[in-house]
Amino acid sequence: MSDISFGTDGWRGIIGDDFTYETVRAVASASAEVFAQDAGSAQGKRMVVGYDMRFEADSFASAVAEVLAQRGFEVLLSDRPLPTPGVCYCVAHDADAVGGLMLTASHNPAKWLGIKVRMADGGASPSTFTDRIEEALGRQIGIDPSASVEPGAVIKTDLVRIYLDGIRTSLARFAPPQVLSVDPIRIVIDPMYGADQGLLAELMREQGVEVVEIHAQRNPGFGGLHPEPIAPWTDEASSAVVEHSASGAFIVDGDGDRIGAIDERGTYITPHRILALLIQHLVEDLGRKGRVVKTLALSRTIDRLGEKLGIEVDVRPIGFKWVYEEMLKGDVLIGGEESGGIGIAEHVLERDGMLMALLLLQMMRLRTKTLGELVADFEAQIGNLYYKRRDLKLDEESARRFREELVHASPTEMAGRPIRSIDRLDGLKLLFDDDEWLLLRGSGTEPLIRIYCEANTPERLEAYLDAGSSFARGEHV
Repeated sequence: MSDISFGTDGWRGIIGDDFTYETVRAVASASAEVFAQDAGSAQGKRMVVGYDMRFEADSFASAVAEVLAQRGFEVLLSDRPLPTPGVCYCVAHDADAVGGLMLTASHNPAKWLGIKVRMADGGASPSTFTDRIEEALGRQIGIDPSASVEPGAVIKTDLVRIYLDGIRTSLARFAPPQVLSVDPIRIVIDPMYGADQGLLAELMREQGVEVVEIHAQRNPGFGGLHPEPIAPWTDEASSAVVEHSASGAFIVDGDGDRIGAIDERGTYITPHRILALLIQHLVEDLGRKGRVVKTLALSRTIDRLGEKLGIEVDVRPIGFKWVYEEMLKGDVLIGGEESGGIGIAEHVLERDGMLMALLLLQMMRLRTKTLGELVADFEAQIGNLYYKRRDLKLDEESARRFREELVHASPTEMAGRPIRSIDRLDGLKLLFDDDEWLLLRGSGTEPLIRIYCEANTPERLEAYLDAGSSFARGEHV
């Protein structure tokens, strides 16, 4: 089990290769050991187990539940696919629950499956916790899949209903003081064949929306899509908006914790803009206060907005677990990451794509503007920066060399532009004048170098990305 390691959010592997019933049971057992240590014992304690729409995810979840029960926990097992924020909500609102395990590979391609670990407050497990799980894996020997489980130790129940009621409660809490527009509105919903299928559509219909739902069938292969709400996987949602003359589209990833959006013209709206709109709505429309926490690869326009609104914007490394750690300190209004994971601490200490979509709908109705008009208003006030991410595939040795050596380099210029300063919070972030920047960061799970960039023109954006790719290959060190 020494090859099992936890990345930015959980452990993931290829089904039938490194993600097998043997390894899954071992991770479940090691997790149970660590949770029991922190709880004093497993006696009288509860764990929540959920799973998404991936191949055999329900069977793997049952295996996990049995191991947790053998370890002495009472287990609440979802009786159907459940989004990750649903596990988080159910754990956080159950006084006897000490944690949860979610069977999902989030936005990864169909051949992957994984386990996300959630704490008693619903938040993502910190590295210190998953490090202990990895240590415990060395002690998980001879797990017997046929071992008996006490009757009633595993309870299959409808956790989806609990979660949906939680969304409704949070939405009511964020009700604006003004009267919302009741004009008819048509929205495309794309759950990307994932765990949110039917759920966001149900909640939108309750808001009086005419819903066109696509990719809402059970398809463990995701119809060839990657269940990640970014281009090109959002192209069919864009087409559906135009075809159905819809006011826009909301897209959630395979396990429902990330959001994407399309405006009324079929144009993709970046997560940077989504987070900015939600901040505007919470502060300007709903009168909410608190800090904004953003991860390192998010747009500088968020900082500009914070300055305009007079709110603090804190920057953390990539991965929502760092946002979660800030939420634990208190006074956090909202936190987000460049991949579309956005969470509001008052709801649950986790990302939640469905709640974000419903709040954006609320903003549209309150301001009587389309998504495109809201984005245009924001850019007129704050300005626009062009953003792009490029994934550079390297061989294992080159990726290792980058992680160990190149990130310690100190270049003085890139793409002919002088570097004003270097940020080593997470990878190598090169800061230029005029809010432009280039970030190079090795993937924790694949031989990839992720190159993020923001610039004032598309031409300069591509120049930075090309120079960063050459730098990552070691051509200009």
